[in-house]
Amino acid sequence: MSRLRATGRAVRALGHVVRGLWIIRSEFAQLTPAQTHLHVREWSRQMLHIMGVALVVRGTPPGEGPALLVANHVSWLDILVMNAAQPARFVSKADVKRWPVLGALITGAGTLYIERESRRDAMRVVHHMAERLQAHDTLAVFPEGTTGDGRTLLPFHANLFQAAIKVHAPVVPVALRFVDGASGQRSDAPVFIGDTTLIASIWTTLRASGLHAMVAYGEPQTHNGRDRRAWAQDLRNEVDRLLQHDPPPR
Repeated sequence: MSRLRATGRAVRALGHVVRGLWIIRSEFAQLTPAQTHLHVREWSRQMLHIMGVALVVRGTPPGEGPALLVANHVSWLDILVMNAAQPARFVSKADVKRWPVLGALITGAGTLYIERESRRDAMRVVHHMAERLQAHDTLAVFPEGTTGDGRTLLPFHANLFQAAIKVHAPVVPVALRFVDGASGQRSDAPVFIGDTTLIASIWTTLRASGLHAMVAYGEPQTHNGRDRRAWAQDLRNEVDRLLQHDPPPR
């Protein structure tokens, strides 16, 4: 039965993806930023519903920018979940834009790409991030730099925090968890690490039952004289605290 249900979800999700690509190519150029955010949020929420994923939001998402969201990274699903809670312009590693189908959607939503192995490219992205923050955008980064297993946090890379320091923008820690709605225990269904392929992870997610995506927002922080490395460590500690203290869904 789970295979039949997953197949039905996959067919509906593919149709929703096609609709999203059509909206990006035919409408986004004529929309205001507020209208674009509304489209992204509603499309993302509908996609989660199609996939059988319930969104649970704790804390208060930031209102208008500037703001930089920093979150732990578990899955390919993270961007979709965060956009369903509060749309943002993401900074992501460059290979994401080569993902089949999803890459076109993520690119169309305004993602900034970085070649993580290149120090020069990191400087370029920091400059671009600072410009977007000055324009009152909300940006989002995954400072671990790669997906983890959802159990422990990897170290936070500090380079991109320089953009928030440069323009004195607030940073909001965000904790992401995927749990089984019935038991409240962590679910590994959407985890995307190691040798797991993107297609395999998507299929496992589609087959899951009662999956909840938990998004917990912490309090905004300013750097208050901290350098980027010290601030990155403090933000990592706060994300870890949110992960440990966020209650399961009821």
